[in-house]
Amino acid sequence: MTAIRFYFDADSMERAVISGLLSSGIDATTALEAGLQDASDEEQLQYANSQGRVLFTFNARDFHRIHTEYSLQGKSHAGIVLSPQQRYSIGERIRRLAIVVSTKPAEDIRNHIEFLSNWT
Repeated sequence: MTAIRFYFDADSMERAVISGLLSSGIDATTALEAGLQDASDEEQLQYANSQGRVLFTFNARDFHRIHTEYSLQGKSHAGIVLSPQQRYSIGERIRRLAIVVSTKPAEDIRNHIEFLSNWT
């Protein structure tokens, strides 16, 4: 069972969330660290996939569309976690992402979308 490793796209990378995950032993990196803060959504997902990382984003509409296009084209990705931007505090986001990591192996999220709202 391989643990989920996260990639936070340019819209979702908050230093406090990343720090909280890292201090909890959860592997997380950002578009800024990858030098991709100005990359397109498709490039963000391609990068995350190339690194075997699950993409975390607030951009639900666009990434849901990209996921659907990938599915129709037979393309794969390492997984996507979608979250509303203003709904959860930093601590709540960290807590819910930690539950995802402790409950779901990376293999089970591959080519799937998870909604952070489903993890309590």
